[in-house]
Amino acid sequence: MKFQLSARSRERLRGVHPDLVRVVERALELTPVDFVVVEGLRTIERQRQLVAQGASRTLNSRHLTGHAVDIAPWIDRQVRWDWPAFRPLIAAMREAARELDVPVIHGADWKTFVDGPHHELDRKRYP
Repeated sequence: MKFQLSARSRERLRGVHPDLVRVVERALELTPVDFVVVEGLRTIERQRQLVAQGASRTLNSRHLTGHAVDIAPWIDRQVRWDWPAFRPLIAAMREAARELDVPVIHGADWKTFVDGPHHELDRKRYP
């Protein structure tokens, strides 16, 4: 099945680096599970709110510069937050990044504060 980004997901990609947008678009072509873009570019106010809630641990997020996105599975017309539902999305983002030669760091790989929805451009190539 071929999925398409919703108008809301497209809006949430505004201000996100074009290379990361390409990875998200390609991942949507590869994934067996539909997904939505939860967040892209963030304001510092939003970032402070997430830190206060414990949903983030830094005020130096790549979301602030448009170098990160959060995506989540869209199953049965709702966002799913259970870990197994993220696995196909993570695999699709890995494959898309590899195909497009865009180095992406996946929050699922972090040793502390594992963040399944999070994907960011590698600072080495995208400072």
